[in-house]
Amino acid sequence: MAFIQFDFESQYLHSNTTVGIIMPDRPKEEEAASFYGSGKKYRVLWLLHGTYGDSSDWIRKSMVELYACEHDLVCVMPSAANSDYTSWDGFGLGYDMESHLVKELMPLVYGWLPVSAERCDNFIAGLSMGGLGVLSYILRYPELFASGAVLSACPVPSDKWDWEGTHPEVRMGMCNPRFRNQVENAGGRDAFLRRHDLWSDFFRMAAAGTLPPLLFACGAEDHIFYDDFVFFRKECERRKADVCFIEKEGYGHEWRFWDQVIEKAIGFFLKDSDSGCR
Repeated sequence: MAFIQFDFESQYLHSNTTVGIIMPDRPKEEEAASFYGSGKKYRVLWLLHGTYGDSSDWIRKSMVELYACEHDLVCVMPSAANSDYTSWDGFGLGYDMESHLVKELMPLVYGWLPVSAERCDNFIAGLSMGGLGVLSYILRYPELFASGAVLSACPVPSDKWDWEGTHPEVRMGMCNPRFRNQVENAGGRDAFLRRHDLWSDFFRMAAAGTLPPLLFACGAEDHIFYDDFVFFRKECERRKADVCFIEKEGYGHEWRFWDQVIEKAIGFFLKDSDSGCR
């Protein structure tokens, strides 16, 4: 495995940032000049970390490098701080993570590395905050990705959000500092809904048949997302949305689960009959 840690000054994050990139292995029997000079364009997995994470998470805490190399995948892991993979105009000089990935990092990778820019060769996956990032990118830029995997996350209907701040236990509520900051950053409730109502956008695209193939996975002991995951899965069944689900007993919001499921997700992307989607 070849691993690149790439540090550069980002136009859209207004700061230095670090990207981790897994490159495919050279087969032992192949000459170096032949392998590196082949001109082959590899498929790409864009892999997003969760809250409190960075570009090193997937390398340090999972075996994704093994899974990627087994399938000749280039794996690109950006750093996103706790940005929710969106734009924070009011932070410092501005921190536009969405534009960073789409308008800066993707052209950088396509232009400087031996990878394919074709939609059919690009996949995106992420966990928790990164899972919601995956869903946001898939819904806003379906022309960029062939398929996606949302791990330990799912959309929640806006009528279940606590806009009055009367229920401190509600994750999507104004008593939650993170949610409140998201709403204020967007410019208020209406502006936030226009940009972040993933539930409505998902089912609109599912009904129109424009939704790329998606895999959702959650551990049955996940205290953050499991109840929402079950509700979302039932709604997909009711509306006949063509989505793949994986649920695993005995796992919570944890790396042991994400390590197992990212291997399944790669199989799902590459249409592996053993991907375990159920």
